[in-house]
Amino acid sequence: MSINLSKLFKSVTVLSILAIALAACGSKPAPDTNPGQAPSGTNTTANDLEKIKKAGKIKIGLMGTYAPYNFLNDKHEVDGFDADVSKAVAKHLGVEVEFITGEFSGLIEGLQKNKYDALISQVTITDDRKKTMDFSEPYIKNAVNVIVKSDNTTIQKIEDFKGKKIGVGLGTNDEKYLRDVAMPKVGTFEIATYNDVITSLKDLDVGRIDATVNNVFAIKPLIEKNQFKIKAVGEPIKEDFAGVAVRKNNPELVEAINKALDEMKSDGTFKEIFQKWFGVEPNI
Repeated sequence: MSINLSKLFKSVTVLSILAIALAACGSKPAPDTNPGQAPSGTNTTANDLEKIKKAGKIKIGLMGTYAPYNFLNDKHEVDGFDADVSKAVAKHLGVEVEFITGEFSGLIEGLQKNKYDALISQVTITDDRKKTMDFSEPYIKNAVNVIVKSDNTTIQKIEDFKGKKIGVGLGTNDEKYLRDVAMPKVGTFEIATYNDVITSLKDLDVGRIDATVNNVFAIKPLIEKNQFKIKAVGEPIKEDFAGVAVRKNNPELVEAINKALDEMKSDGTFKEIFQKWFGVEPNI
């Protein structure tokens, strides 16, 4: 009996080993010719345009404190030029718009962290910013001037900034201009940064700073509403172009936004928005 059991055990063992070997041969995977990548034909991630259309809305980041570009109206709704452009772009994309406000210094970081789908908040197009985000075609040109108190006669241009205290928006292209261009050119002056325009203009009005830099479109309604005794002087120190900013490597979304902007210009929507907020013909 022990001999028969031994033979049976040996037979079962041999058959088991043979079955395992055959199974291994039959299930051996093909060599991975593209490690780390999904199989051909598999779409693992949708681009941002697809995500926006699937969600049925586009999340727009803006300051909400920069009239007439973007601000909260009496109903606490986001309003202004950028807001109207955002709504029109969303309409052309076939989605709703959701506004999310924040300080300008945090908008770009928020875009990178997926808090927003796009920024429509007077984000100036620069070579440095193009390294970390993509832009639509420009939708506005802004001339930046020196702003001083109405009775000031000593500051007419950036060359007069030396030894003075100059206010500017924190994290803006204007701040970069003062530090990288103006200061090396004219000499040392103090830079005071602000999270919103209205505070800088208030400080200028009461004499806490000697001047600031901004564009006339932005300061005109604030001067009228608050009766600030300030003025723009001299020729524009520079001209900036603002575009819709999106995350890097999103050609589909950029193309769709550019198409929307072009259609808005063709059907008169853009002209209507521009004249509503600035009272002049579009400058771009």
